[in-house]
Amino acid sequence: MPLRLYNTLSRKEEVFKPLKKGQVTLYTCGPTVYNFAHIGNLRTYIFEDILERVLRWNGYGVKRAMNITDVGHLTGDSDAGADKMEQAAKTAADVKKIAAKYTRAFASDMRKLNNRLPRPLAPATKFIPEQIAIIKLLLKRGYAYETPAAVYFDVRKFKNYGRLSGQSLKEKLTGAREEVVFDPAKRHPADFALWFKLVGRFKNHLLHWRSPWGWGFPGWHIECSAISRALLGQPFDIHTGGVDHIGTHHANEIAQSAAAFGKPLARLWMHGEFLVIDAKRMGKSEGNFLTIAELEKRGFSPLAFRYLVLGAHYRSKLNFTWESLAAAASGLKNLQAQYAAVAKAKPSALKLGKKYPAAFERAISGDLGTPEALAIFQKALRDKKLPAGEKKTLAAEFDKIFGLDLAKGARGFARRPEAIPEKVRQLAARREELRGNKQFMQADALRQEIEQLGYVLEDTPNGPVIKPK
Repeated sequence: MPLRLYNTLSRKEEVFKPLKKGQVTLYTCGPTVYNFAHIGNLRTYIFEDILERVLRWNGYGVKRAMNITDVGHLTGDSDAGADKMEQAAKTAADVKKIAAKYTRAFASDMRKLNNRLPRPLAPATKFIPEQIAIIKLLLKRGYAYETPAAVYFDVRKFKNYGRLSGQSLKEKLTGAREEVVFDPAKRHPADFALWFKLVGRFKNHLLHWRSPWGWGFPGWHIECSAISRALLGQPFDIHTGGVDHIGTHHANEIAQSAAAFGKPLARLWMHGEFLVIDAKRMGKSEGNFLTIAELEKRGFSPLAFRYLVLGAHYRSKLNFTWESLAAAASGLKNLQAQYAAVAKAKPSALKLGKKYPAAFERAISGDLGTPEALAIFQKALRDKKLPAGEKKTLAAEFDKIFGLDLAKGARGFARRPEAIPEKVRQLAARREELRGNKQFMQADALRQEIEQLGYVLEDTPNGPVIKPK
């Protein structure tokens, strides 16, 4: 069954065909490491992890790269504001310590969510020569110009600038905020900085390098063009990120890379939608962001958040509430309980369950349809006609995509499997199913039945633990 993915550039689903048979090159925009990643950011990284898992599930080798922004990302996309890394630092050494601290925190969050982390990660500061080389080429080809303050890309020189977002240059000329600082020597307000010089507001910038245009530091957008080309080549297969990258960051990447080298940067562009809270985008600038650590403080497993994300299509907004996370935690426990009920069975070839893999593949191959695929998985585990061995086979295969680590999560349902009767384990699994459906009175009745059989249930973030009284 062909894998179909939505291409933001063409605005339609396309049958995916890699540039090189059997091998996919994938670039995923990484974090700016001046603070902890919030769960809105992490939703995008879960989508990208699912994409990589689906590609591998389809038999492709995947070469993936991810940048770490540790210089040059300003507080406004229009070359405005301060460098985010420097806002929390007083010395160059502080900037490096901050970057190292939050890079480690990001890697920890990714592991907790079962997200594969590309190795090695690519800090922007390690690719300064590559960025300077592209800027020199853009100047030589007439796509960039120098002012006393910076080197800019001339957007009017690049045909179809804004094609990714469908936004014309005229539409980008929206009213500027008061705090936006413009260089009066800019030829067009949408021109973007490739290199900032140590003058004006940046005269004391902590991180700087020698360049043909004097001491300075790179703009944000150029790092991704340089890093992706260095690690994956150009063009590569798929470029991903959040929808907030479409209008400026990714549009700028496309323009500068194609202008410099005369060929596309990437063939397919994919973007994950926002996680919202109270109908507002979650973000540090909004002051409403939550971290994985805060979810854990409230007793939620990071995998419960992963389960919540799987329940919505990556191109649909996802509204976060604590109630929705609690429901996701119950749903995850339900899956863990259902897996625990078949955990001791020997995996067997599919006979009665042959229909499930085809339905699952249709869902996941249709632009990563995780909500439908998850529903199919749940249906298979509830199928009373399906032998335990076949359920275990299906669970092992489907969890390669979901990354919920069900085998590990199910262990809490039977810490001492030889001492827990099969009937008790089945009652516990059924209770979790009822809890997932918010049938709490029926679930309490099953808890009492379990206690009458001589066992107690302890609910934990990783699922219920069954113990003899």
